[in-house]
Amino acid sequence: MNRASTHRGELHHSIKNNYFMMKKVTFLFVLLIAGVVFSCSIVPFTGRKQLSIVPESEMIAMGLASYQEFMKENPVSPDKINGKIVKEVGTRLSTAVDFFFAANNMETRLDGYKWEYSLVESTVPNAFCIPGGKVVIYSGILPYTKDKNGLAVVISHEIAHAVARHGGERMSQQLLLQFGGVALGEAVKNKPEETKSIYNTVYGIGAQLGVVLPYSREHEYEADKIGLIFMALAGYDPQGAVIFWDRMSKIGGNKPLEFLSTHPTDAKRISKIKAAMPEVMQYYKK
Repeated sequence: MNRASTHRGELHHSIKNNYFMMKKVTFLFVLLIAGVVFSCSIVPFTGRKQLSIVPESEMIAMGLASYQEFMKENPVSPDKINGKIVKEVGTRLSTAVDFFFAANNMETRLDGYKWEYSLVESTVPNAFCIPGGKVVIYSGILPYTKDKNGLAVVISHEIAHAVARHGGERMSQQLLLQFGGVALGEAVKNKPEETKSIYNTVYGIGAQLGVVLPYSREHEYEADKIGLIFMALAGYDPQGAVIFWDRMSKIGGNKPLEFLSTHPTDAKRISKIKAAMPEVMQYYKK
């Protein structure tokens, strides 16, 4: 075969590869747009539309499995007093949330939720809540919460992420990007380790050993506002959130704390919390 023929063959092969690559990118883009258009849910309290291609029941099932595995590998704190306080504050918050959602015909949003609160021994200042209502507080954050009201700020914020289904939204985005919109059940069946890794990364489970997929600023501000409402409903003073986040913004030096690494800590956050306070305080009764 002469050089010209070889060049034509290579060019044809390159064009063919580029053509199929463009088709694949176009297909994924169409899937993404279709997911946004046809698979949306509404976030309570804010009314924002969010991408939702993953059934919450499947997220809860995966969450339970990850939570049980996490608790086997991470010791429960021997601090009985603070462990009891975590359960007390958490139960008070979730009871208020359950009551409010039931009273406003939104109880289906919490289908499958069985609230549980655990204090684990760790120097890492962190916390998370996964679908289904499993909340984990790392003992390392207690020096910064200071009291029950400060703890309520953290727990209500994490509960808000779960109830607003921010993790499911990010999971949906990751499935579209990595698997082209494959259903979660199929992803778990065919790529179990990859899917589990995405889930744990989305929720920050075992975050001290890996990388947390950060919530967007939109998610963070949304969780701030919803969390403040949950605090108010439970009888905790939402104004304590300003004090807590101001305190958090001043610690850590040049190395951000784990809890701060996925949260905006600038003055704009505190400003937004202050701006939301008049609306939030309408839910607050001492």
